[in-house]
Amino acid sequence: MLTPALAIGAALVALAFAALTFERWLVRRLPQDLAWAVALTLFVAGALALAWGSAVGWSPLTFRLFYGFGAVINVPFLAAGQLYLLIRRKLAQRIMFATSCVACFAFGIVLASPLKAQIPRDRLPQGSEVFGAGPRILAAVGSGLSASVIFVGTAIGVVRMVKAGLAARSHAETIPRFMSRLAGLVLLAAGTVVLSLSGTLNSRLGEMRAFAVTLTAGVTLLFAGFALSSLKAHTDARWLTSDS
Repeated sequence: MLTPALAIGAALVALAFAALTFERWLVRRLPQDLAWAVALTLFVAGALALAWGSAVGWSPLTFRLFYGFGAVINVPFLAAGQLYLLIRRKLAQRIMFATSCVACFAFGIVLASPLKAQIPRDRLPQGSEVFGAGPRILAAVGSGLSASVIFVGTAIGVVRMVKAGLAARSHAETIPRFMSRLAGLVLLAAGTVVLSLSGTLNSRLGEMRAFAVTLTAGVTLLFAGFALSSLKAHTDARWLTSDS
C-alpha cells in the first residue's frame, strides 16, 4: 500500500500548494498565480487517480484519468504561468487561452482514444502499451516542451535576480531575501525536472512506485520553491517580470 499512500501524500501537498496559490491570486490578481493554481489542481487530480488505480486496481477509466491529468495537461499550465513573467501580458494571455483550448482537446483525445491492449489491473502500464500515437505525442509535447519553457524561464529569472541583487548589494537587508528567492527558483526548476523522471526511474522502482515517488518529490520541491521564491513577492515581483 506504499504507492497509494505516496500518491495521497502528493495530492495533499499539491492541494495545499494550490490553495495557497489561489489565495495569492485573490489578493494580487496576477494571472500567473491563477494559472499555477489550475496546474496544481490538475496535479491533485492526477495523484488521486494514481492512488485510486493502485489501491483498487487499474481500469480504462482510472488509467485515462491518470494519463490525462498526470502526463498531458498539467505541466502546460505551469509553463503558461511562467510566460506571464517573461513576455508581454497580452501575448501571454493569448498563449494561456490557446493552452486552455489545446488542453481540453488533448484531454478529450485521451478519454476517447481506443485502447490497443487491455489495461492490466495490477500494474500501471506505459502509454505505449495501450495507446496509439496520438495520446503519446500529446504527452511528450505537453510535458517535454512545457518543462523546457519552465527551465528556460527559470534560468532567465535567475539572471534577472542576480543582476537585481548586484544592483542592490549595498542594502544588507536585501541579501537574505534575494538568496531565499534564488533558492526558490532553483527548487522550482528541480521540481519540474523530477516530475519528468518517471520514465527513467520506471525500470528501477516499478511503474506505479516510480510515478508515486516522482510525483511526491516533484510536488514537494515545487511547494518548497514556491514558499521561498514568494517571500515578499509583492514588493519584489519586478525582479522577475519583464519591463513591459
